[in-house]
Amino acid sequence: MKVCIYGAGAIGGFIGTRLAASGACTVAAVARGATLRALREHGWRLRQGGALLQAPAQASEDPADLGPMDLVVLAVKGPALGEVARRISPLLGPDTVVLPAMNGVPWWFAQSTPALAGQPLRSVDPDGNLGTLLPLPHVVGCVVHASTFTPEPGLVEQRMGQGLIIGEPAGGDSPRVQRLGALLRGAGFDTTVSTHIRQDIWYKLWGNMTMNPVSAITGASVDRIMADPLVLAFCSAAMREAAEIGARIGCEIAQSPEDRHAVTRKLGVFRTSMQNDVDAGRAIELDALVTVVREIAQRLQIATPNIDALLGLTRLFARVRGLYPD
Repeated sequence: MKVCIYGAGAIGGFIGTRLAASGACTVAAVARGATLRALREHGWRLRQGGALLQAPAQASEDPADLGPMDLVVLAVKGPALGEVARRISPLLGPDTVVLPAMNGVPWWFAQSTPALAGQPLRSVDPDGNLGTLLPLPHVVGCVVHASTFTPEPGLVEQRMGQGLIIGEPAGGDSPRVQRLGALLRGAGFDTTVSTHIRQDIWYKLWGNMTMNPVSAITGASVDRIMADPLVLAFCSAAMREAAEIGARIGCEIAQSPEDRHAVTRKLGVFRTSMQNDVDAGRAIELDALVTVVREIAQRLQIATPNIDALLGLTRLFARVRGLYPD
């Protein structure tokens, strides 16, 4: 089996190293700069609990050098997806599976949501062409439950978690999802095959759509956000709005915000991915986490004053720092 990781950063390197080390497939990467050089020199590298896992890697900046794959894992930041989609065609054969291991609401979400009439979500697909460049029949949905980071290019460290949830965008089961689940389990991931992957995507979003931007604009770790009653009440109000949206699009949330906060507190002290992006001067993934939620609410004519405030404050914060476009 031939696998390509498009974006060999913290999550891409985590998945790529595990798959390559399993011996069940050859794993190439599309990368650039220092990450590309590190992959060519050292191969895949993942540090887990003090042990270093390594495996050979074929890497190129040009997808045409690698050719068609059986599986392409998209592990890029949301702002980079448009360029990736324009370059990905050499990796796609008739039966290639595209697995987006990315944050937030994906570009294909509305295509499988009757309440949204299949119309592209401009927040995550500004030109409305991702559905053409990354056709839905290739896609298997994915939710990542893992915390990883890159202390240096090409080296990934795992902090916690190794969960992957995968499923057909339209729901139900399929032989290809079962095969993919078996491959990922063989590489050591806690893999769940879901028959309602949109629900799983919305549930994760519901939990992190507030923590990410609030941590980014305040600089506070999540435990400190949890300890501030005023800030936490604001987060809970935004989460109740997102839960109302979820109920309208077939992604009901059974928990209360307080239930979710109890789970988050158990994770202790940690920093969010958006907070790390701000510290590193990287563009933030605001659109896939918050802007898109407001867009869906507007389509459904649901008022979201707290989500609006969260989006406005975070967007302005990021624009001042050059981390989000004007």
